[in-house]
Amino acid sequence: MNLITKALSAITGPLFGVIDKAVTDKDEANRLKNEIQSQLIDSESSIVKAQMQIILAEAAGESWAQRNWRPVLMLVIVAIIGNNYLIAPYLGAIFGVGMQLDLPERLWDLMTLGVGGYVAGRTVDKGIKTWQQGKVEQTVAQSNLYQQADVKRNP
Repeated sequence: MNLITKALSAITGPLFGVIDKAVTDKDEANRLKNEIQSQLIDSESSIVKAQMQIILAEAAGESWAQRNWRPVLMLVIVAIIGNNYLIAPYLGAIFGVGMQLDLPERLWDLMTLGVGGYVAGRTVDKGIKTWQQGKVEQTVAQSNLYQQADVKRNP
């Protein structure tokens, strides 16, 4: 989620600054900001859903390799990291030998992305549900305010 939050902040921060300067009505500025955030969250939601559908399609595939290539790749990378940072140093300290395997930076990035992608997907999914619930509550609250204002105008 950290990466997604940073990306959204990079986009919305300057944009919201322009809205604050250009729109003098605070309510209208807040409405525009909420609409922009809503659109960004909706587009992020569709990206996460598309990624999830790809993973689900792979998991439901006919061949063992198709279903399991992502988990196997992650396990291989984790095994290399475990060897380099746990097994090899201890073998080296005890027996004077310990073979470390090269882990190219791209594989490290891939593992980070793989783990982060699953965590971010879950976080975004939960965040979207919370946001949608908040929008429903906000709509209900606004509806109640409008009804109260209407009652005061037309007793």
